[in-house]
Amino acid sequence: MTLALGCIADDYTGASDLANTLTRSGLRTVQTIGVPAGDLKLPEVDAVVVSLKSRSIEAGLAVTRSRAAEKWLRGRGAGHVLFKICSTFDSTDAGNIGPVMDALRQDSGDAIVLVTPAFPETGRTVYQGNLFVGSVPLNESPLKDHPLNPMHDSNLVRVLARQSRIKVGLVDLATLARGADAVRARLADLAGQGFGAAIADAVFDRDLETIGSVALDHRLSVGASGIGLGIARALVASARVKSHAPSDIPEAPVGGPAACLAGSCSQATLQQIAKAEQVMAVLHLDSEKTITGKTEAQQALSWANEHLGQGPVLIVSSSTPDQVAALQARHGRDAAGHAIEQAMADIAEGLVRSGVRRLVVAGGETSGAVVDRLKIPGFLVGPEIAAGVPVLRAVGVSNGAMLLALKSGNFGGPEFFSDALKLMR
Repeated sequence: MTLALGCIADDYTGASDLANTLTRSGLRTVQTIGVPAGDLKLPEVDAVVVSLKSRSIEAGLAVTRSRAAEKWLRGRGAGHVLFKICSTFDSTDAGNIGPVMDALRQDSGDAIVLVTPAFPETGRTVYQGNLFVGSVPLNESPLKDHPLNPMHDSNLVRVLARQSRIKVGLVDLATLARGADAVRARLADLAGQGFGAAIADAVFDRDLETIGSVALDHRLSVGASGIGLGIARALVASARVKSHAPSDIPEAPVGGPAACLAGSCSQATLQQIAKAEQVMAVLHLDSEKTITGKTEAQQALSWANEHLGQGPVLIVSSSTPDQVAALQARHGRDAAGHAIEQAMADIAEGLVRSGVRRLVVAGGETSGAVVDRLKIPGFLVGPEIAAGVPVLRAVGVSNGAMLLALKSGNFGGPEFFSDALKLMR
């Protein structure tokens, strides 16, 4: 297998988002969970997205895991590697975007790296280096209150410079508008001045296509699924990859009980939970009890087993930002988050033991904990549920066919849970 594109994603839902984008753009794509084992059989594909759970861990560990993923991808022939990050640039001043970028840039030998989290399809644009969520700067959006990575500065040149050891410049929209050669000239000028990375503005899909064609001149790029869209279109346009039409999962239906888990605290997920309460049984966990003991998860499983016979269920650990802040103050940010993630993983494991084979998970950290616990090595990418969220069919599992949907907290419409289950048959 010789890959046209290798990707390293810093969380599982972001990996699904990217894999979905590449598939829609004509690339045959597999998402793996962690660096694949040597004996994992993968189909012939154009791109592999290696999913890591490295966004919020210690920076040195994130670097080590990302380098291992890059080594595996390069060993399969990937000439270009995309380090996939969140479209809201989720990262503290300590990292992990900057430290991982620095390490991968060093390994790649590139003089300068293009960086953009822009993805206009999902309302993420960059102008004059500032990241916008819809019509407002990032630091004025609800995402400023992210429980793990609050974002209080929309200027990504400043944000990345605080994390990185290298100088960070800007490729502005006026340069993008003049085309790929103008971008190449700007990058060469920045590199000549000692800059090692450049935030690229992007407001329209055509900007992503320009960025993608220039990115392929290099061995490394950094960004959200939007830059993956640009790279995929450039690969097809240059005939380096033959376009393959996206197709539904070809396997037989899975059927059986279905369940949903929600751990995200985003406004979008909270609204989706409220809609789900109108059509399915919903259980809200007591966060305090979830953090301090195992009984809440055990009681949730008992509740689920009583209701699964009547239809899908939704189990929720999501809270409002104020409630999350209070929990973190009492128990510590990392301890509270880890305890709730592990409780949700306990519940997912119990649901699968009870026969659930269709599982929808909302929230990046929750999705990571669940997939790790279920020991799923990889996924084939299926039909799209919502922008950035595909149906995933597990590969390499020992307990039979299984479908999952892993949703970043801010993705999907109000009826996401119902929409997902309609496609997961």
